[in-house]
Amino acid sequence: MRPIMRLFLVAALPPLAACATRTIYVGGPVLTMDEHDRVVEAVGVEDNRIGAVGTATEVRAWAGSDARQVDLGGHALLPGFIDAHGHFPGGGIYARAADLNSPPIGNVHTIDDLVERLQARARETSSGDWVLGVGYDDTLLNPSGHPTRADLDRVSTTQPVAAIHISAHLAAVNSVGLERLGIEASTPDPDGGHIRRDQTGAATGVLEETAAQPLVEQLMRPGLLGSLAILREGGRRALRAGVTTAQVGYATADALAIATASRLGFVPLRLVVWPSADLAGEELDGKRTLTSYDDEWLHYGAVKLIADGSIQGYTAYLSEPYYVPPGDDRSYRGYPRYSKDELRALVSRFHAAGRQVAIHGNGDAAIDDILDAIEAAQRQTPRSDARPIVVHAQMARPDQLDRMHELGVVPSFFVLHTYYWGDRHRDRFLGPERASRISPAASARAKGIRFTLHCDAPVVPLEPLRLVWAAVNRRSTSGAIIGPDERIPVEAALRAVTIDAAWQHFEEGSKGSLEPGKLADMVILSRSPLDEPEHIDAITVEETIVDGETAYRRGQP
Repeated sequence: MRPIMRLFLVAALPPLAACATRTIYVGGPVLTMDEHDRVVEAVGVEDNRIGAVGTATEVRAWAGSDARQVDLGGHALLPGFIDAHGHFPGGGIYARAADLNSPPIGNVHTIDDLVERLQARARETSSGDWVLGVGYDDTLLNPSGHPTRADLDRVSTTQPVAAIHISAHLAAVNSVGLERLGIEASTPDPDGGHIRRDQTGAATGVLEETAAQPLVEQLMRPGLLGSLAILREGGRRALRAGVTTAQVGYATADALAIATASRLGFVPLRLVVWPSADLAGEELDGKRTLTSYDDEWLHYGAVKLIADGSIQGYTAYLSEPYYVPPGDDRSYRGYPRYSKDELRALVSRFHAAGRQVAIHGNGDAAIDDILDAIEAAQRQTPRSDARPIVVHAQMARPDQLDRMHELGVVPSFFVLHTYYWGDRHRDRFLGPERASRISPAASARAKGIRFTLHCDAPVVPLEPLRLVWAAVNRRSTSGAIIGPDERIPVEAALRAVTIDAAWQHFEEGSKGSLEPGKLADMVILSRSPLDEPEHIDAITVEETIVDGETAYRRGQP
């Protein structure tokens, strides 16, 4: 363990015996997630590596008489959860921002509630700094709708105010915020984005997709103390959820300070960093070098591109219109962020350079463009085992899954949509038929496609156990089953957040399962997820172990 990492551990944790270099875990089911999904009796750890796996007798014989023994007390031991896609340390943003989430995540019900939260945040924000709130959902506010510049002017007429939509693909700002961003009535829409306007042509304050990018760039500079607070809170939330490898799912130049923070030990878990297309392009142009100080702690992975937006934000690019459109245009089906030619050129460039690509695609029209781009890149520069990723892959059709199988594409499903937005997908965004096949994990599995699951935190909380529960049960917040035919077995869902997530990152040789030689990144759960599949979301994380040492124990703040 890096020395400064110990700052994140609770002083009350009992120290390890100085002479013991071997530890055995016994007394509960051990779900190895190996090739055969074996459940065994014990695991032995030496320093930061798995040394032995098997029966209690076998592991004790390996460990010797001086080994430290941990009695699981009937609790279950698994490989640490691996974030297949998220935006670490995004969950830590609440250390610096108002929580604007509606139930079941938060308790904001109206625009007035939202304004009050932001007013409280404004009182804690230095003059001239952005007053920030995160997580509002326009479709859950009563009455339904986005906050406007007029609503946010009630928060402040002297400070810039921003409210980030739960999808993170839209934002609303006040009048001062629009001025800070240089947005006027005459400001044109950027490519791949939209500035919403009223009947007079004035900006309402709501910004879609690339129109919100200048705001995001300003918010990504919270200063040293702000950055440390976000990192600390993000790390705390990840460890509490049993996550031992998190992902920085869209790293810009401003986000690269996280590599320094990791090196200094201020990040208490492992990271996979996906550079943005701009950042990766600078590397290919020789303007920047992306080199990890230690691949076991920080690994630069796929180049991240964004092909469309959010279904719940009405910006995902569908092949057929939205079930209930956001306006009077019954033919509205969203829009792409890149033209087909632009997307093909970018994918071909990074693929030819030997880079893995990960492309955000929610709508099936966007997925068509993505698969066309990947196929063109492979035709131009054939590569075996390139593992291109379609991130979210929400509306992947059966024919698109067939193409993914042929092209070796990895879909990473955001299956928690069935819980958080399932009822609204059925009744508002997509309609019953399309909603039933959102995040088609069972169909992918039936076709032999290896896939992963993710939370996309902080869009929703980083909760791998709720994610597994959602993939197995597909129940919405109302209790309705959204697409029963797309439910998958518990083992398949667990693999998608452990060994298959490691494989997606090209890290299956060092993590993701409990096998000799792999890193000792583990999680202890209150019980085995195999026991009561319908109640996996009620399981608690008892302990999170990173690099062979306890990094979190239940009861810590």
